[in-house]
Amino acid sequence: MNPPTAHILPSILTHAGRSLADNYAWLQDKSDPEVLAYLAAENEHTAVALAHTAALQETIFQELRGRIKEDDNSAPQRRGDYAYYTRIAAGQQYRTFCRRALAPDAPEQVLLDENALAEGHSYCRVRIFDLSPDQHLLAYGVDTTGAWVYDLYALDMASGATVAGPIANVGYTAAWAGDSRTLFYTIFDEAHRPFKLLRHRIGASQAEHTLVYHETDDALNAEIGRSTSGALLVLTVASHTTSEVRILPAAQPEGQFQLIAPRQPWIEYYVTHHGDQLLIRTNEQAENFKLMAAPLAAPARANWRELIAHRADTLLSDVTPFQDYILLHERSGGLIQLRVAAPDLGSARTVAFPEPTYDVTASDEWGHDFASSTVRLAYSSLVTPNSSIDYDMADGVWRVVKQLEIPSGYNAALYVSERLEATAADGSRVPISLVYRRDRTPGGPLVLYGYGSYGFSIEPEFDAKRISLLDRGFAYAIAHIRGGSELGRAWYEQGRLLHKKNSFSDFITCAEHLVAQGYTAPERLAIMGASAGGLLVTAVANMRPDLCRAVVALVPFTNVVTAMLMPELPLTVPEYEQWGNPADDTAYTYMLSYSPYDNIQPVDYPHMLVRAGLSDLQVPFWDPAKYVAKLRTHSTGERLLLLLMNMGAGHGGASGRYDHLHEDALNYAFLIDVLEESPQR
Repeated sequence: MNPPTAHILPSILTHAGRSLADNYAWLQDKSDPEVLAYLAAENEHTAVALAHTAALQETIFQELRGRIKEDDNSAPQRRGDYAYYTRIAAGQQYRTFCRRALAPDAPEQVLLDENALAEGHSYCRVRIFDLSPDQHLLAYGVDTTGAWVYDLYALDMASGATVAGPIANVGYTAAWAGDSRTLFYTIFDEAHRPFKLLRHRIGASQAEHTLVYHETDDALNAEIGRSTSGALLVLTVASHTTSEVRILPAAQPEGQFQLIAPRQPWIEYYVTHHGDQLLIRTNEQAENFKLMAAPLAAPARANWRELIAHRADTLLSDVTPFQDYILLHERSGGLIQLRVAAPDLGSARTVAFPEPTYDVTASDEWGHDFASSTVRLAYSSLVTPNSSIDYDMADGVWRVVKQLEIPSGYNAALYVSERLEATAADGSRVPISLVYRRDRTPGGPLVLYGYGSYGFSIEPEFDAKRISLLDRGFAYAIAHIRGGSELGRAWYEQGRLLHKKNSFSDFITCAEHLVAQGYTAPERLAIMGASAGGLLVTAVANMRPDLCRAVVALVPFTNVVTAMLMPELPLTVPEYEQWGNPADDTAYTYMLSYSPYDNIQPVDYPHMLVRAGLSDLQVPFWDPAKYVAKLRTHSTGERLLLLLMNMGAGHGGASGRYDHLHEDALNYAFLIDVLEESPQR
């Protein structure tokens, strides 16, 4: 089957004094039946092009399925008089949320069945999940489109009755007041920006929702949370470079939120609570952030005092207070570090980890138990399966509560992970995390993954699915490029705005280093990224089409200039701080110089698999669709240029666990097919 042909219909996009020609703008109209027919034809073309891999896809799917324990429970986590957990049964796509009283032989209580919520929907995901302080009510948000827009409900956990909701258009966050009857939540504006905070009291009229705060700056998002102490509600409005915080005693839900310090351009601060003081993490005159304290009774900036000074070699990324301890989340040498300190921060112990490279987070799925001396950690590495750890902050002892079980078998000794460094043209040392089987033949196929935006760090974490590649002789590498925060805040700053091209050149440097060191060769190399990572790999494909043989771009952001010229789109105005405001001549010219869609050239591009979601609001479906359409008119080679549109999901792809495994199996089959001369099938 020949690939579908997109009509070339010249169009001019005009905004902020800019005019940009776009021959495929017609693909942006989802209501046009011709557009939907075109996307269906693209999916059919991809199915035909990969039909010869159907058996391989099924083999890989069965491998992936064999690595998940189909009847499984999460490690229970104590909150008050209950232990909370999720379970999933064989054949089920989704989780069931449960709890048990701590009394001996207490029966299981099912709180929420995601499978029931998913009935009649091709997508379902519970995201907001907040227990009331008295543990009688549960607030939860459900997305059934993949657009990451939620309907919020409140559930009486004893009776199972819904006591509030659906509250539509809820944006990511909700929090209970101390009375366990008043619920605060944020809602979206038309550009998918959480901009209003509302309050609803359980038992009041369904129509009775009080506006508490309205953020009018289109660059700032609002989110609501409760401090780990439970004493404060914390309203944070923030962009990627500026923030402002207001607090309200949780016991006074109808009171007025108190402003801590007025916002200042390019200054961030974040607030939590301990005892009679606030703990404030800020980058004011501290690029890697410092920790300040302020009296709860007088928290104005003039009363802040320094607890932890700025350190050029250590990023202070978060602070979690407990009754008798402060858990400091830091990053040094490219790795996450955790330190446990006394409340006065006079002494601190660094948590010791058993491997030189790893990923670790303080798990807050069910919230933190403020009074406890134990914190639940989620730990893994490139070779160590995901583990739930209870770490005792009093004596430094950790206990493995549960480790991911791989029913089909897994022997970590068969695999090796490495930490490499590649030297960029300006002398910067770019870390690379690498994993492969010990018996792998040098120079074999390799997948290089990258992201490099928003200060997000890509961690060297375990992925059981990856074994299907490793066992076929692949290596898997992560390029920790600028634009992330792996090496501190400066690493992020050097990879955005007028420095964005550092992300691309760093990634190319990492690929070249892996080739030079004999780990792979250009004809055996694939590059892969998602969202802003999709921007990365498609920009690299324009800059160096000879760098690799294949590209997998998942929900890739390729129309950088087009998106930045459309302020009505979700994320556009807040992301001027990431990519640039096209009203500025310098920013516009710089974005135009690397925007993947705008820099497609008549060259022989690598094999490409581009995936997207029709309900995606982060990267609109038309962005990848237009990219592939234009690519086909310019590429001079005969390699595969495939678009696969999920017509029932959004930015995260399929929500069901088996559906997602099918997506992964197709991705892996594509890679094996185009990189292996004699693929094992």
